Amino acid sequence: MDQDDSAQVLVFDGQTSRVIDLDLRGSVQDVRDRITGGSGTAEATGQSDNQETTRRPGRPKLGVVAREITLLPRHWEWLAAQPGGASVALRKLVEAARRDQGGSNRVRLARESCYRFMQAMAGDEPGFEEASRALFAGNETGFRESVSPWPADVAAHARRLAAPSFTEEVVA
Repeated sequence: MDQDDSAQVLVFDGQTSRVIDLDLRGSVQDVRDRITGGSGTAEATGQSDNQETTRRPGRPKLGVVAREITLLPRHWEWLAAQPGGASVALRKLVEAARRDQGGSNRVRLARESCYRFMQAMAGDEPGFEEASRALFAGNETGFRESVSPWPADVAAHARRLAAPSFTEEVVA
């Protein structure tokens, strides 16, 4: 990139394959600061790990996020009647659904991630349409054959992203 200002770089999220927009203007340190949101290290900010944090009144932060949901009155009545209240019941329902749909969700997420990557990096390559169809049909052999004419690194990454969608048993 130092030699060619017109060079384009795509940076992908490692799990979802969503493109991450990076602002590469300025020095290397400027870019690092933007990515990490400042210095990002305790040494640079003058804080140490063993400093005591001030405790505030109220509930401790447990990573719980409050959001609004809309339900029918009968749903609210059922939730209110559950032991622990609506929040506990909803958390239990979500965890049970995550357990029950774990395999099919992993397959779906792997396919979506692979497709995003393929679309960005190989959308104009021969066999893209066939690879997409094979990916969503769960046809590993067809997928491998379709990506074989692509650049080696692109094909290898697409195969790696697609692998969970071919190894998991999908329950409809």
